[in-house]
Amino acid sequence: MTSESLVAAATILAFGLIVLGVAFGSAVGDGIVASKAVEAIARQPEARPNIFTFLFLGVGVLEAFPIIALGLAFYLLLVVANVPALLTHMSK
Repeated sequence: MTSESLVAAATILAFGLIVLGVAFGSAVGDGIVASKAVEAIARQPEARPNIFTFLFLGVGVLEAFPIIALGLAFYLLLVVANVPALLTHMSK
């Protein structure tokens, strides 16, 4: 195993872990925000429009983190480690 293949393997593994983490964290966070909104609407049905406003704001802010993390993961994969170039170099 060359050092190039080790770098490519570690980068691909790190990319997978980042994607796993943001997907799991985002799903859990969205579930918590939605469940709390449903609980709030059940307690005070007349406040439904305000609760929906804050629900959408909360989910929007929550979804910004996975988008940023995926952007950084692709930056790690394509720019920092340059995995496509490493893979074509290893196949020759």
